[in-house]
Amino acid sequence: MTNRLASASSPYLRQHRDNPVHWFQWGDEAFEEAQRTGKPILLSVGYSACHWCHVMAHESFEHEATAAVMNSLFVNIKVDREERPDVDAVYMDAVQALTGRGGWPMTVFCTPTGEPFYGGTYYPRDSFVRLMEAVNDAWHNRRDELQQNVDALVEAIGRTAQIAPASDIDVPHLVTSTLNALTGSFDAQWGGFGGAPKFPSTFAIDLLLREYATSGNELLLQMIETSLDSMAAGGMFDHLGGGFARYSVDEKWLVPHFEKMLYDQAQLARVYLHAWQLTGHSRYLQVLRETIEYVLRDLRHADGGFYSAEDADSLDEHGHSEEGAFYTFTPREIEDILGSDSAEALEWWNITEDGNFEGKNIPHRIPQRGFIERPAHIEALRVSLFQARSLRPRPGLDNKVLLEWNAMMLSVLCEAAAALDDPVLIEAAVKNAQFIVNNMRTADGGWHRSWQSDAQPPARHNALAHDLAHVVDAMTRMYELTADHSYLEVAASTAHQLVENHWDAENGGLFTVSRAAEQLVVRQKDLMDNATPSANSVTALAFIRLAALTGDDSLSRRAHEILLLLGRVAESAPSAFCFAMSAALLQHRGITEVVIPGDNPELLRVVRERWRPHAVVAWGAPFASPLWQDRATGHAYVCKNYACLLPAATAEELRERLLTS
Repeated sequence: MTNRLASASSPYLRQHRDNPVHWFQWGDEAFEEAQRTGKPILLSVGYSACHWCHVMAHESFEHEATAAVMNSLFVNIKVDREERPDVDAVYMDAVQALTGRGGWPMTVFCTPTGEPFYGGTYYPRDSFVRLMEAVNDAWHNRRDELQQNVDALVEAIGRTAQIAPASDIDVPHLVTSTLNALTGSFDAQWGGFGGAPKFPSTFAIDLLLREYATSGNELLLQMIETSLDSMAAGGMFDHLGGGFARYSVDEKWLVPHFEKMLYDQAQLARVYLHAWQLTGHSRYLQVLRETIEYVLRDLRHADGGFYSAEDADSLDEHGHSEEGAFYTFTPREIEDILGSDSAEALEWWNITEDGNFEGKNIPHRIPQRGFIERPAHIEALRVSLFQARSLRPRPGLDNKVLLEWNAMMLSVLCEAAAALDDPVLIEAAVKNAQFIVNNMRTADGGWHRSWQSDAQPPARHNALAHDLAHVVDAMTRMYELTADHSYLEVAASTAHQLVENHWDAENGGLFTVSRAAEQLVVRQKDLMDNATPSANSVTALAFIRLAALTGDDSLSRRAHEILLLLGRVAESAPSAFCFAMSAALLQHRGITEVVIPGDNPELLRVVRERWRPHAVVAWGAPFASPLWQDRATGHAYVCKNYACLLPAATAEELRERLLTS
């Protein structure tokens, strides 16, 4: 017997199809049932790679008696937060307003029409049953009190739409405030910002990299290198197979929650790429390559799309599902694999009898922080261990393809492919771009958010502002990589869709959902940079870059209006808006436009030989833009606001022009 989730497109929802809970998917059927029966809604939100989501499922949702309480008292809805981040954001804001914290699994109790009145995160089974009984009692006997909660929460979760933009934005002041906040929370010993648990803070590091590229401030470089070296040395980085887990539970990056998310690979690959380009340290190039190799090897659909995540849990040697089982080793296991060579491996990756995670070992290089480059004989041992590990039961794979996360990965692939002039990465980028255009774009030029090969139809759910913003950025960078105008056309079309369907005419900025999409309890705006950058931050940066290439001033104006809105909310917590600060810096300092007519690899290589965070490049055949007026082949043109320096005919001349631009 299966429940209604058996037909879901989400692998996460299908994980719950055998639960005795009478789950509904989010949609009209569930709300009609709640209104017909008068029962409140129990909304459970999680995702496939989430360890504590699995724990709550095993404890409660698979337990007959607990499921019977759920079925008797509530209409139960299960949501994949990755497919429906719009739903997740509304109710996560409610939970945070109630409890001061959030996380997954998220459990929210709502009226039959979807207004939240109580919620939290993970509940152990006994606590969960007592909570459900208390909520049921309140629903039937203290409805007026619950309505007060509803009114307060709906007001709280709708506030982002009410924020008015600033009249002006003092970018240097805001950036200085952000850098001061980051410096104040920086962990000088282990890198990163704040204490445990520690997240990679990639937007903060990228902002530091941008500032270091301009100022050469050695303090910023120290913060960058300490953070990047420590993350790559710890167990959050997979020393055998590449790629990063989502975060570390401790301050020194040793013990992760082992889920590997596509968006983290994209964001971490980008900062290691930029750090390598600025410092020349080969260890950062190694981390970049191994992270991308992981994605191309383990998270790629045969046609070029990228899967969402790998689970934290997998089967151990006894057939039990355990967190980190795939990634951890005992000394005996190393000895069985490597024989007489095991001593070097035990020392190199700090494998001990005591272990560092539940009696086993997460391979790491923390005592030699930052030194992760492997000599040839150690690399041979890594390959042997990697091959042996690959025979273990793998963590579960969430094989849905999300437009937002694919476009994030595509953007960094474009940057890395250009910087390395790597045909393998160029091919991977082209295949991914073609995949999302061919499979996730609708006949009328719109977009779907999610694609999953087993679903019918495979592409589902209206794209959100997050998706479209990253598509604009990725397709702009695809043009810069390939000089194929079709990608620029997709970027421009998608940018105008964003403005037409998501723009707030009253206060500026973008609503998360399109005006034509399902309207939730409130219509929110995504403003703060969290695990991924906000839709508004990404849009601002992508519009600035696209406008510089195409000459579309309307996109520049929209970007400025977004930054006025973000500037208003960033004043109180600037370090929560690091991606927005990068976009603001780009607009404040101005874009350097580089034009290289025709096919001129020597001049193109000069532009790509280092990270130029404030530059865009147009090359190949001309298109309709002020950039292309009166351009002759055989030269490169370096411009700002379409006013150009003298043409450069040689690599040395071009380097000189770029230094002075």
